[in-house]
Amino acid sequence: MSIRHYLRRPPAVSAAEAVSLVERGALVVDVRRQFEWNRVHIPGAVHAPLEVLLDRCVELPEDRLLITFCTGGIRSAGAANLLVENGFEAVNMSGGLVQWRAAGGPLTDS
Repeated sequence: MSIRHYLRRPPAVSAAEAVSLVERGALVVDVRRQFEWNRVHIPGAVHAPLEVLLDRCVELPEDRLLITFCTGGIRSAGAANLLVENGFEAVNMSGGLVQWRAAGGPLTDS
């Protein structure tokens, strides 16, 4: 992925907003690496590591808001920009895993 994806600030939502949006049908796209996903992840999220996200875009729904997610919010910011550039409605969840947990968002390890 090009450095330009990290230089722009993508549309963003707080973790509390993301929890609410997911309850209303938005889809979380987790761009963390496999070992991070294996430890803990958001139930119902799509796992598409940042390194392969562009190739996996064809698997993502075009009719739902996509919320990109990572541990701290940096990788997912680049991912949100990449998705927007490819025609998706996408936002970055600020604060990543720490803020999702603090907002009461569910997590699973299975």
